[in-house]
Amino acid sequence: MADAVLAVVWSPACAACAAPLTEPTRGIVCGGCWDVLARPGGGSAGGGEARHRIAVPTGTPDGEPRTAGWAVGPYEGRLRAILHAFKYDGHRSLARPLARLMRRAGADLLAQADLVVPVPLHWRRRRRRGFNQAGDLAAHLGVPVADVLRRTRATPSQVGLSRSERARSVRGAIALVAGSSLRRGSPPVRGRSVVLVDDVLTTGATVDTCAAVLRAAGACRVRTLTVAQAAAPPPAQSPPPRPLRDARRRYGSSSGRSPAAGSSP
Repeated sequence: MADAVLAVVWSPACAACAAPLTEPTRGIVCGGCWDVLARPGGGSAGGGEARHRIAVPTGTPDGEPRTAGWAVGPYEGRLRAILHAFKYDGHRSLARPLARLMRRAGADLLAQADLVVPVPLHWRRRRRRGFNQAGDLAAHLGVPVADVLRRTRATPSQVGLSRSERARSVRGAIALVAGSSLRRGSPPVRGRSVVLVDDVLTTGATVDTCAAVLRAAGACRVRTLTVAQAAAPPPAQSPPPRPLRDARRRYGSSSGRSPAAGSSP
């Protein structure tokens, strides 16, 4: 009855497909969209497994190994829309069904994990948003959560940055939490197999930095599990050479001839 009343009075639409919700009391995403994402290939543009292997290069600029792992699917379509509703619109109830998809995609990682560690937010961003989306996801993965990482400084938005720019922006920005989380000065990650948890992975710069801190603290194995992987931005490009007309202008040529042979623009 409540669903019927809400459907008539409120007329809510699914956050993923925009179709009218017939059971709005069950959440802002329709059952059909969750079913599609749970099917093999449902979280990706192609078919195959109901998960997406994180594609990263073999090494970081600092020589650290990259943190391989799994995502539910690429950051597009239904998955992207659901993540926007979760992360930016504050629909924290989506953490549980998203984590259910993550448990399926990363079942082998979680079966071998001693701990899951959420990628941290800077305290200012967390205060503005009201929660850390990675922490909400980690809480529903069925593995003990160790909230042992912190942001030592605010980092700029990663949107629009190249791979190298992203790596520079997070370098040195992650550290271990001081205080009660580190029992007698010994991080609980020592000798443990750890799975890093985040919502979206793009270049992997942030999780690589987190993984380096965890390895330095003694973690024996670090892998990554995310909801989605976004298309990585291209590497920074060198500025294109000046057009010939700019060279002519620089040399004050009005005849349209090229600079004299042997001269250097």
